[in-house]
Amino acid sequence: MSATAGIKRAEAAEEPEKPKRRRRRWFAWTVVTLLAVWAVVRVFGLESGSFPTQLMTVTPYGAGLAALTALLSSLRRNRRAALAAALVCVVMVAVVVPRTVSAEQPAAKGAPLRVLTINLFGRADAAAVVDFVRTYDVEVFSALELTYAEAERLDEAGLKELLPHRVLQPEHDVTGSGIYAKYPLTELPGLFTPIGHNMPAARVALPGGGSIEFVAVHPNPPLGRRVDEWNTVLRTLPSASPSAVRVLAGDFNASLDHRAFRDLLDRGYVDAADQVGKGLIPTWPNFRPMPPIISIDHVLADRRVAVERVEVLDVPRTDHRGVFAALRLP
Repeated sequence: MSATAGIKRAEAAEEPEKPKRRRRRWFAWTVVTLLAVWAVVRVFGLESGSFPTQLMTVTPYGAGLAALTALLSSLRRNRRAALAAALVCVVMVAVVVPRTVSAEQPAAKGAPLRVLTINLFGRADAAAVVDFVRTYDVEVFSALELTYAEAERLDEAGLKELLPHRVLQPEHDVTGSGIYAKYPLTELPGLFTPIGHNMPAARVALPGGGSIEFVAVHPNPPLGRRVDEWNTVLRTLPSASPSAVRVLAGDFNASLDHRAFRDLLDRGYVDAADQVGKGLIPTWPNFRPMPPIISIDHVLADRRVAVERVEVLDVPRTDHRGVFAALRLP
């Protein structure tokens, strides 16, 4: 066989590889472009509509996907796509990694306040919930998706003795909510206008004469047409006030990657888990064997409040984890 014939055969063998290579490059650049758009939307808070809003919730996984894309593109010698994916990964990592680092706390020297929030799913294990209240010496408990039956089960399990004061708005379905406290409560019906679920607000009279204002938060999720309602609820929640210390606790159906949630924080609050480096611990969906993947349950406190401790708790028979926060008031 002549040298010319050998070259022709080699060229013929390479021909099928060229379309495959082009398809791989096209696919890699498509993924990189979509990830880049995702990163831009997240950084500049440009999400609009149901799907982009929901997508923001899983931004930490987008960073992982960008890293994987960079690695695979590098292995396939698509250096430009690998570099672009790596840059996208750096941007996404830059917005999520700070949640793993404890922030500097204000010099708060007031009374301690121990807060618990749980989306009960209407059927949480009442004995387990009461055990958490007892173990963590909870002083204020935000109970979401509180049904009449669940409220009865909680009291039968001993919650009435531990947290005798309450402003409850239970329902037969998931729209019910309530505030339980160790100290006297005064309902604040005019603090803001709830939309969707019940979201009671109350003033908690603390020992020594002080008080805080507390809201049990639970907007509908931003699914389909409800995304506008969800945005409205987050906008209408009360801002922090110089004349009162406020704590908002519940299932916000929002994460730190949502512009609407960050806008709420900018109105004078801090996220307790984020303050102590636990902002990436997921709280939903807490089904077995499926682990939680997103962080949508929060305790927000006035910026003047110091966050001393946060625990994310597995609660039997509900699809949400609970969030406990030990705060120090100014």
